[in-house]
Amino acid sequence: MTKVLSDKIRVAIAGATGYGGLELIRLVSQHPQAQITYLASVSSAGKRLEEIYPHLAEIGSFDSTLQPLEPKAIAKAADIMLLALPAGKSAVLIPQLLDAGMKVVDGGPDFRLHDASAYPRWYKFEHPAPELLKEAVFGIPELHKEAICKARLVAQPGCYATAAILALAPLAKAGLIEPEIIIDAKSGLSGAGRTSLSLPYHFTEAAEDVSAYGFPAHRHLPEIEQELGLLMSGAFEITFTPHLVPTIRGIFATAYVGVERSAFSVQRPVEPTILQTMKAFYADSPFVHVSENLPHTKWTSGTNHAFLSARVTPDGKRAVLLSVIDNLGKGLSGQMVQCMNLMFGIDEAAGLEARAVYP
Repeated sequence: MTKVLSDKIRVAIAGATGYGGLELIRLVSQHPQAQITYLASVSSAGKRLEEIYPHLAEIGSFDSTLQPLEPKAIAKAADIMLLALPAGKSAVLIPQLLDAGMKVVDGGPDFRLHDASAYPRWYKFEHPAPELLKEAVFGIPELHKEAICKARLVAQPGCYATAAILALAPLAKAGLIEPEIIIDAKSGLSGAGRTSLSLPYHFTEAAEDVSAYGFPAHRHLPEIEQELGLLMSGAFEITFTPHLVPTIRGIFATAYVGVERSAFSVQRPVEPTILQTMKAFYADSPFVHVSENLPHTKWTSGTNHAFLSARVTPDGKRAVLLSVIDNLGKGLSGQMVQCMNLMFGIDEAAGLEARAVYP
């Protein structure tokens, strides 16, 4: 049933003082059909939001007091919980929220993977609610819109996974690429989260520097493999290398894939066909834009939009797929709000229409 302005979606936000939580507060506070009714913070319960972030003073008409993470109190106050918590922190809370009749979008990794046995390897914990892993819907609306509309639990993908999957999904589904895939991706420093104080993220270390990390087994790799496995027939292999770059926001993912030569001919040239395939796949998406223009991360800053393009190597044997998003927008909080909109039967673009401030 569609919510109307007189009956707004009541939203609780967990991890309210982290970067993802702050972005959720910014988006939901100006959402035309939603209102914040509960802000939860483990580290700052009892304080007011503006004590920590003065720039958020009087941002909305909600109570800015940060509350403890108490499922019973949250269930009384809200219709949906948006969680922006580190790995392993959501899995123990979400079953209680669901049992209380709430809808949930989890911004962490706790329900992204369908296989419970993968969690000790990738996230170093035994999953406490494996029965919910099959129910949780992977939260990329461009791939799973119908399921998200019916879901009570959505698992927000990782930022790298979102960018890479958006680039690869159209060609994977169309059978236009070979099974060896290389993904080179770069992220702004905010992707590490506000509480990450390790040395690589200090200004003096990160400024004027680019570095690879999490190689060869970054935590977002199994998500990419899982989703592409639903689109591609047969076995495939992914090499994924993420990098830190000295910017605050943004993900730039470049995927290199062999072209399935039998799918093309002189009458069906490679590059125009690839672009046409990508455009057709996202024809109904308000947030994914495909063009011949090589994308820039600045185009996405502060938004839920993604920009894609493609090129073919001079020998015509490989396609180069380019994808940019804001790691805190389409890579996290913006996409969470997009999923929330679908779960409540309202326009998926509600509250997310803004484009980047440029330059």
